[in-house]
Amino acid sequence: MENQKNKDGRRDFIKKMGLGGLSLAGMTLAPIEDQLAYATQNINRNSNPSDLEITDLRIAEISDVVFRTPIIRIYTNQGIVGHGDVRDGASKKYALMLKSRLLGENPCNVERLFKIIKQFGHHGRQGGGVSGVEMALWDLAGKAYGVPVYQLLGGKYRDRVRVYCDTTVSEDPQEYANRMQARIDKGYTALKMDIGINLLEGIPGTVVNAPDGDLRPWQYEHTGYNRTEHPFTRVQITEKGIDRLMEYLDVMRSQIGYEIPMGTDHWGHFGVNEAIKLARAAEPYCLAYMEDLIPWFYTDQWREITTSTTTPTQTGEDIYMLEGGFKELIDKQAVRIVHPDPNTAGGILETKRIGDYAAQNGVAFMHHHAASPVSFMGCVHSAAATEHFMWLEHHAVDNPEWEDLVTKVEKPIVQDGYVKVPETPGLGVELNEDVVEKYLIEGEELFAPTPEWDEMRSWDRLWS
Repeated sequence: MENQKNKDGRRDFIKKMGLGGLSLAGMTLAPIEDQLAYATQNINRNSNPSDLEITDLRIAEISDVVFRTPIIRIYTNQGIVGHGDVRDGASKKYALMLKSRLLGENPCNVERLFKIIKQFGHHGRQGGGVSGVEMALWDLAGKAYGVPVYQLLGGKYRDRVRVYCDTTVSEDPQEYANRMQARIDKGYTALKMDIGINLLEGIPGTVVNAPDGDLRPWQYEHTGYNRTEHPFTRVQITEKGIDRLMEYLDVMRSQIGYEIPMGTDHWGHFGVNEAIKLARAAEPYCLAYMEDLIPWFYTDQWREITTSTTTPTQTGEDIYMLEGGFKELIDKQAVRIVHPDPNTAGGILETKRIGDYAAQNGVAFMHHHAASPVSFMGCVHSAAATEHFMWLEHHAVDNPEWEDLVTKVEKPIVQDGYVKVPETPGLGVELNEDVVEKYLIEGEELFAPTPEWDEMRSWDRLWS
């Protein structure tokens, strides 16, 4: 009975504290258990992090409102769930195959679990499963501890993250420029335009060995032009072709001026010499970067391009992990900017590692992204926690329903060209299941059970 009276007395004491009856200073005279109760009164006690276990992993695959994207949901024994995206265009099986290695594990052990599953990631879309699971683990850990993900990464350097957006292509240079101006009018402060030899189609005398010309080169018979690595297409761009492409840049700069940074992408598949010619020709237009001129893994050729022009070079959206390719690019100063997609690079923490390593070596750093708002917010946390960060890509600016996929976040998500860093637990968003269900691809169910992936089918050890 006496113990109960003491408990009731302390409860009344704490209640008075919450009502403003006592000050923090006054707590110094209170019993130690009351001081502890006061200090921890705002902690979320719906989860016990040390006893948290993963119980299930399911997928909802969507399209139309965004590039085809499998959304991951990881379930736990305490009712909280975590979300992440497999990279846009990737197979959901890249994530499902990891389920048997995660069941029964504590999702708060993010680094430990990442080391278990990272061997199953690879470059391009093959990194999507590991990366999406890593994001979902951080989402769970943040919710379990009641803090935003950036706090678990060591805190934030900024309260908002600058965004750049793509611009839809038009064959008419002025119309293209007008579309970019419309982006600026919406408040965006950084842009990117897709521009390449596809815009020269049907213009005689602009491209040698053109992929769609009458003299279809024999090199494409095996794989097709789009699947042939750049050095092997032997496509060349004539002076006439270069002049036509530069007309797009000239009209663009005449329209939007030089105050707004503008990057370019999707130039086409051709070798180092053509890339150098284009980069030099573009120098008067002061581009922010030229992206993916050749495949990322031709490191020495990238360095040749980079040292041959004052136009900044950029690559990285298809590289998996720092040691997987970024380190060599950075060490050799092969590009001026690295551009990981956290949905391929290994997730939130690995992307931060890439940014930190780039900064140590004087190389700039930004984010590629083209999936759902779930991983977009994962990018925001990674960017907020990385000291030297440029811009985050927003690929759904023309689809207003994109942000309807999520709730619990301030909207519009992008305001005046920036995203506010969430202060709510985890990634800071939850799914609007009605909208997600609306955009499920044909034949998909909303987070259907996946028991066929519960048991491991292989011996994972990489050594004997």
